[in-house]
Amino acid sequence: MNLARHRKSHSKEKSYKCSECGKHFTHKNHFMNHQRIHTGENPYKCNHCSKDFTQRGHLTKHLKYHTGEKSYQCSECDTSLSDRSCLIEHMKTHTGEKPYQCIECGKCFAKKTES
Repeated sequence: MNLARHRKSHSKEKSYKCSECGKHFTHKNHFMNHQRIHTGENPYKCNHCSKDFTQRGHLTKHLKYHTGEKSYQCSECDTSLSDRSCLIEHMKTHTGEKPYQCIECGKCFAKKTES
């Protein structure tokens, strides 16, 4: 979750409604991913193992486990990570940084927008 996405949760505009459970969504892609809970659809398949995923990005990250690729090294500890966004998030464990605050409720976030 990031500040930009969180702020939309305070908005009244949630134009996507699930016909199965009645849950409302602000973002079409969240709605589409949610529908896969009800259908059981996992359209993104790993060619190396039996795992399948609801989102393409999850498959892309998963594929790095097969290659062992961890090209992002933390400068504070011995941790190596498979992608840059994971490194950025990891670095905040060292600093505890949460610089972005929601003006609606005061909740703080480490990320302003999605990476």
